[in-house]
Amino acid sequence: MPHSSLPQSDDGPAFDEPWQAQVLGIADRLVDAGVLSAKDWAEGLGRELQTAMESGAPDNKETYHRAVLAALERLLGGSGVIRRDELDDRVEAWRQAYLATPHGRPVELPAAIRSS
Repeated sequence: MPHSSLPQSDDGPAFDEPWQAQVLGIADRLVDAGVLSAKDWAEGLGRELQTAMESGAPDNKETYHRAVLAALERLLGGSGVIRRDELDDRVEAWRQAYLATPHGRPVELPAAIRSS
């Protein structure tokens, strides 16, 4: 059995990719810090899961984690914590950094972007 650094459940890894654990961790921290209410988080995630179901997305972990990410982005964008254009810029910066990073190397944002 291959070793995985991701948490395990009875059915195998609880997460398929590290980003899935990270986005849930970020959401949890934001709720704990009072940036997002637990009610808003639950309702936002529920809306994203409903949208995914209605669009015919498969009922699997990938769909769930994509809904988690979409809910977090939507809630943060609507909360005033970050403007939508700032969030879009950060997503694009990560995409560009990912594309420019050789396989197997850690993805890093330029210092100017990390500090903004």
